[in-house]
Amino acid sequence: MIRNESDLTGPAGGFEIRTSDGATLRAFAEGSGQALLLVSGLGGTAAFWQSIAATLARSFRVISFDQRGIAASTRGSAACTINELARDCLAVLDRAGIERTVVLGHSTGGCIAQALARQAPQRIDGLILSGSWLKPSHYMAGYFGARRAILATNPEAYAASSVLCAYPPAWIEANWHVFEAALAAAPTTAQAQAVMRERIDALLSFDGSTDAAALAMPILVLGARDDMVVPAFLQEELAAALPGCAKTMLDSGGHLFPVSRPDAFTSTVADWISRLG
Repeated sequence: MIRNESDLTGPAGGFEIRTSDGATLRAFAEGSGQALLLVSGLGGTAAFWQSIAATLARSFRVISFDQRGIAASTRGSAACTINELARDCLAVLDRAGIERTVVLGHSTGGCIAQALARQAPQRIDGLILSGSWLKPSHYMAGYFGARRAILATNPEAYAASSVLCAYPPAWIEANWHVFEAALAAAPTTAQAQAVMRERIDALLSFDGSTDAAALAMPILVLGARDDMVVPAFLQEELAAALPGCAKTMLDSGGHLFPVSRPDAFTSTVADWISRLG
């Protein structure tokens, strides 16, 4: 393992990880102190965390990365499953020389965080499961099944729907550039659509209910009551399945409340981590 931050080469704290199946993952590190691994959702980009990471890096050693097949990371040959994506997290931690960390996963990233905690509980100081869920449901199957179908026929509509469902309407109106940026980045190529399809299939296959009680590390379930992608009842179900976990539900913010409510999000995360033993 790498022990010195100077060993992590690349611009702006960036470094690369090569996996055993041939994927190259692009990761970023900033700040110092308690390690905090950020795992993004379906979109899979480190860019999702950009402003959030900058704030959290004032207090923590923050690691983020582009997941396999996304942005600056290549796909590799392994099947795209939640367990495989969790193994990628371990590869990032190993490359960064991090023995133990708090893991903050949003949405699908929360499923990956749960899988990571099962694979290597000795490496986890705490889990923050943000806008995430425990097991398959009719609602998630219906929502993501519809999105998968839209992706195949109209990628621009897929991108538009992802924004329109993920934020409070008034926030979108006031931040219309986010909608426009999503349309500009719509997955229009066959390769990009294939990556999104397999990621949707992976999240719909995730089931953490069989051994949820085995996650004995400190856990915070963090959500928003107006989330239409992962509704509050699914987040309540997740919290109820995890013995002794803490729970914070923001009154608003939509599914992407880390972006729409950054101050509330980062302060809640920092306060919870600061109280870990």
